[in-house]
Amino acid sequence: MTVLLGCIFGFVAWFMARYFLAGFYTVDQNERAVKTTFGRAERIPDVTTLDDPLAEHLRPEEKERYRYPQVRVIMPGGPYFKWPWERIYKISVATQTMNMAHDPEDAAANQGGQVLEAVTKDQLNIGLNGQIRYRISERNLYAYLFGVKRPIVHVMGYFVSVLRERIANFEAPDADPALLLGSQPLDASIVTGVSINDLRKNLRDLNEHMERECLSSVARYGITLDASLITGIDPPADVESALAAINTAHNHVSSDISLAQAAADQRIVQSKRAVEIETLNAHAEVEPLNALAEQLGELKRSGPDALPAYLRNVRLRLFSRARRAILELDGGQ
Repeated sequence: MTVLLGCIFGFVAWFMARYFLAGFYTVDQNERAVKTTFGRAERIPDVTTLDDPLAEHLRPEEKERYRYPQVRVIMPGGPYFKWPWERIYKISVATQTMNMAHDPEDAAANQGGQVLEAVTKDQLNIGLNGQIRYRISERNLYAYLFGVKRPIVHVMGYFVSVLRERIANFEAPDADPALLLGSQPLDASIVTGVSINDLRKNLRDLNEHMERECLSSVARYGITLDASLITGIDPPADVESALAAINTAHNHVSSDISLAQAAADQRIVQSKRAVEIETLNAHAEVEPLNALAEQLGELKRSGPDALPAYLRNVRLRLFSRARRAILELDGGQ
């Protein structure tokens, strides 16, 4: 009897410790939690992802495919309690960083997860280096937990497929015709023709395109891509020297054009200065004549006797100057 009571007491103690005391849990600040009862997540009635603004980036034919219910999210805090038939899924919502060449299903792929290969529009194999930052969205936890088996695999596959498609069809923006006609200095970055050069010069546009295209990942898989940062584009070794030669030629052309433009600008400035000097000289020659004309006009308005007196004084002054000059010549001899 004592043994039986001991077994019962032990079972009760084990049950209480296993299913009652262990039923208390907490949620950290960087975590969110979802509770399931008999395998079914607690849902918000009559609310789906299509009712959230995150679905606006889905194409019309995708909206029914990615129509997920909204679940009740347990926010940080506690302690909370769950029954034995309930299960808690805790998810970290902190931002994480991953190499874009990493393959979650095969660690040895893409040269050990270091270089992602792609093909350009001119059939050139290149290697891409970079990182992506992502975080799990608490607004679509059902998609992340129950929508797909391995959401990060789907996200990486989607990202790589969009990136390779963009690189295979990438074209640099058309150069301004005014630049090509020589009205403005030509920069080496305007010269196009090799796709890898276009990609290198437009890395920012490529990164922004990837961010725009991946906005739908939160509605698809419950993962938000915060940013993609492509840091390097490397061609095969056998064409690196050819690309270097092309870039060198472009730099020489740009340098020659810049020097010619600078020389032309200098000549234009010199011509403008010469015109200004000649204009000032002309004004200096005309100014005494204008002053003399004004004086004669004033004398004429003063009366008929003023002008003959003025002319007589002018002749006397000229006679005095001539006499003085003759005396100076005689004295010198």
